[in-house]
Amino acid sequence: MEFTRRETLALGAGAALMTVLPFRASAAAAEDVINEFTGGAAVADAGIDLTAPEIAENGNTVPVSVSAEGATSILLLATGNPTPGVATFNFGPLAGAQSASTRIRLAGTQDVVAIAKLADGSFARASKTVKVTIGGCGG
Repeated sequence: MEFTRRETLALGAGAALMTVLPFRASAAAAEDVINEFTGGAAVADAGIDLTAPEIAENGNTVPVSVSAEGATSILLLATGNPTPGVATFNFGPLAGAQSASTRIRLAGTQDVVAIAKLADGSFARASKTVKVTIGGCGG
């Protein structure tokens, strides 16, 4: 089977588009998940603490912890992952503390976002960029 120059260029452009498309779709998917969690309400930039490393040598196990005084639930997102929703932590009235720790998998360098729903119905947001290096060589 022989391809013309025009067909080869079309196939190459299609392959390039298919590699870029998931990254743009995941960013839009992260905003959709946030809007679903908040119901479209305004989100403040204070009231939640997010701890994550600036540089992670291995994207398979990145330690993350979140805490928000008076939170009823906390949503954790990795905006660059194909499925951005990582975890939702729910806290009942008898919870001793509104904090959680976990290890997450990151597909590459990206933002980790935490949204907290507070007891008064308001929302708080924190985000941190985590640079994932493969084998310590940069990325």
